[in-house]
Amino acid sequence: LAEDGSIWVTIDDNEGHYLKVVMDEVFGRKNFVANVVWQKKYSPQADSKWLSDNHDHILCFTKSKNLWFPIPLVRTQEMNNRFKNPDNDLRGSWKTGDYTCNKNADERPNLYYPIIHPKTGKEIWPKRTAVWRYNPETHEKNVRANRVWWGKNQTNSVPAYKRFLSDIEDDGVVPSTIWLWNEVGHTQDGKKESQVFNPHEPFSTPKPERLLLRVLEIATKENDLVLDSFLGSGTTAAVAHKMNRRYIGIEMGDHAATHCAPRLQKVIAGEQGGISQAVGWQGGGGFRFYRLGVPVFDETGHVSPGIRFAPLAAHLWFVQTGIPFSGRADSPFLGSHEGVGYYLLYNGILGDKRPNGGNVLTSKILATLPPHDGEKVIFGEGCRMSAERLQQERIVFRQIPYEIKAR
Repeated sequence: LAEDGSIWVTIDDNEGHYLKVVMDEVFGRKNFVANVVWQKKYSPQADSKWLSDNHDHILCFTKSKNLWFPIPLVRTQEMNNRFKNPDNDLRGSWKTGDYTCNKNADERPNLYYPIIHPKTGKEIWPKRTAVWRYNPETHEKNVRANRVWWGKNQTNSVPAYKRFLSDIEDDGVVPSTIWLWNEVGHTQDGKKESQVFNPHEPFSTPKPERLLLRVLEIATKENDLVLDSFLGSGTTAAVAHKMNRRYIGIEMGDHAATHCAPRLQKVIAGEQGGISQAVGWQGGGGFRFYRLGVPVFDETGHVSPGIRFAPLAAHLWFVQTGIPFSGRADSPFLGSHEGVGYYLLYNGILGDKRPNGGNVLTSKILATLPPHDGEKVIFGEGCRMSAERLQQERIVFRQIPYEIKAR
């Protein structure tokens, strides 16, 4: 996870609170951001034996909370429609806000003072447990700016603050921790979207695209990298693709091929389901589909006894160079990178099928290796050349399996 990255995990009530404790341990309690409650069903389950389970949790943590901040959501027309203009203010539509704040008089004595009601002339005091939000000087400025609202006929007992749409419409909306189905979709939306890509084998628990849209709106910008290590029906990858994010999806089930890949192919072709119209998706782009190779290491972290030459060669090349192996794996010479040649003596690659045949570096074996004019790193099961000779030949020898690490 990047230092300024965030992780979002959906889970139900059965394990949600245990997961919170585990994530506290992994990321640190100080890096907990929020427990978002997602209304995953739009109606109660009539057949529920106890309470109808209508929500899931989405736990959000960061790597470093002082480096990560949520991106404000874009205001919708529905949000803007909540602003009215009952007094025909020339500044346009507005909505009232609280004139008090959640402080007490002992904490903020400068905010505990009387305000004169404009109609009755009486002094209006705040509660000692919820003082005015503004000090006396700021309140006078609010009065002069016609930002204090006492109701249409000035009959309200306490004032409110006029917050104009023009002041905030470019600022976006701070995300909240309650996500309703009509805003981010529900499980039935997810199933319908998934059936478009594989109608014969519907996925059991797909997420709606609007839910992932909300997460990626808050947590990412264009070209950011998104990882979903439990890709499922491919929703995260589909949404990331439509939003111009880079993405990696990992799925160990067969639906990686039966659901995820076909879904992304249709996304690229310009399918118009899910969030396509909302983000103006017309198609394009591409993806790469990889299958995980055989395990190089066993459960104890040692090189697997039965590992063949090709996967071991690919692993060593990547560890040494940091780039994927693209060779044919039919030669002990794996290739050169930044002037260094890499060799692997293993599994009879030189044609000698005896257990140690060709796997031990000797002068005779060295003479048969493809030449490289420069420094050489040679992996093998043993070495019978002197340290002086290795230095003369510019060879760094690394013994299998002791000098092969998982990382």
